[in-house]
Amino acid sequence: QVQLVESGGGLVQPGGSLRLSCAASGTIFSINAMAWYRQAPGKARELVAVISNGGGANYADSVKGRFTISRDNFKNTVLLQMISLQREDTAVYYCNAEIVPGRVWTRSRNYWGQGTQVTVSS
Repeated sequence: QVQLVESGGGLVQPGGSLRLSCAASGTIFSINAMAWYRQAPGKARELVAVISNGGGANYADSVKGRFTISRDNFKNTVLLQMISLQREDTAVYYCNAEIVPGRVWTRSRNYWGQGTQVTVSS
C-alpha cells in the first residue's frame, strides 16, 4: 500500500521559515511528478509547486522567490523550503505524487498525503 506522509508544519511568525517534508512509502516502481498543494480556510486547494522526476520545477506566482521544492529520488521524498513566510501562506499543505505502484510498470496513480498545518501568525 503506497502512502505519502508529510511532516514539518507548525506555527511561525511572519518573515520566518519552515521546511516541509513528504516521504512516499510502500512498494513503488517509480515516481513521476511530485507536488505541494495548499488549502486555506474557505478557499479551494491550489498548486504551490511541482517538480518532475528530472528535477524541473514550477511555482505558483505567489510563492516564487520564497519557496523551493526539491526531491530525493533515492529516498522517495519531496521537500518544500519556505522562507519569508506571510500570513497569506497559512493553510493546510498537502503532498501529491504520481506513482507507479508495485514491482512492474503499470499505469500511474495519483496519491495524496494527509496534510500538515502551516500557520503564519505573530
